[in-house]
Amino acid sequence: MDFGFVFFGSVQVYPDVAFAERRGFTHAWLYDSQMLASDVYAALALCAVNTKKIFLGPGVTNPSSRIAPMTACAIASINALAPGRVILGIGTGNTARRTLGMPAARLSQLREHIEVCRGLLSGKTVPYQEGERRRMIRFLNPKSGAINIKDKIPIYVAASGPKSLELAGEIADGVILFGAVSPSLIDFCMNHVRAGAERAGRNPKKIYTLCMTAFHLTRPGEKLETQTVRKAVGPFVTSSSNIYAFSCPNPEDLPADLRADIMAFKDAYRVPDEPIETRHLKMYSEYLQGFKKEHAPLVTEKMIRATTLTGTRDEVIEAIETMRKAGIHQVAIQPVLDPRGTIETFSKEIMRRIQ
Repeated sequence: MDFGFVFFGSVQVYPDVAFAERRGFTHAWLYDSQMLASDVYAALALCAVNTKKIFLGPGVTNPSSRIAPMTACAIASINALAPGRVILGIGTGNTARRTLGMPAARLSQLREHIEVCRGLLSGKTVPYQEGERRRMIRFLNPKSGAINIKDKIPIYVAASGPKSLELAGEIADGVILFGAVSPSLIDFCMNHVRAGAERAGRNPKKIYTLCMTAFHLTRPGEKLETQTVRKAVGPFVTSSSNIYAFSCPNPEDLPADLRADIMAFKDAYRVPDEPIETRHLKMYSEYLQGFKKEHAPLVTEKMIRATTLTGTRDEVIEAIETMRKAGIHQVAIQPVLDPRGTIETFSKEIMRRIQ
């Protein structure tokens, strides 16, 4: 099992990434959300030159923030600084787009973006289109040292709904899941990834799968529906559950044991009385960083356990072992509070006890 850590894409975060590396974390993922943090590639560059072995990547970028040649150039530039330890994580842009008041990218856009990036990163000449104008493009100075396309850059697709999960199974080197901790959620995700892979004639077992989630250690007998626990993991429970609800137009696709609980999060970020031009500014204030009291009735013990690694040390270890047996290759922790403290606690109490 690999262990990753998810950071906001801040240019000040590289000391924490280096700290995670020293504590045994194998991967560091930085959010690409332009209205919430720094430019992700500026932050990744600092991480690259201040670390030695940890894998680095946006977690995740999207096809609407940058054109595909820019995405490919940016990640290849980071690969020049950290050869062979760079991954391109990409999705439809849930957070990055919603914080602009704009919709996420369509899956067709995501597919096209990945095709262009993969071709360029493989040193190929590929078709690139803007509007009605179609041209053939390639990196013109690949041996200059400014970029590195010699060392392969895997492409991982973030997915939560049936169609995006199947797309990941079709074309991705890896799939990034959010909050898929309960066995039923893992089965839901993995079954769709498998369907997409098999449709494309691929072996689903060769697709690397990671799950981003939150973590909080409790004492034996401590209740989960408390202000302390909700502040620590509640923002992630709300965000991931909201994404599942939006990604499944047909609620019947969701696991039966969690269906009603997940769909209750569909309106978690609604502020209908605000003007449409500015409502997103209120909806996503402190997104994934602060717990809103109106979400408390939704963030139940059932949903905390279903989407996060919250509980005693033995309970968290058992949950991770279950995830491993189900085909999850990496658990990536996204802290809401105290990143360094979370790194230290997870490394000492969990990672050292898992073989």
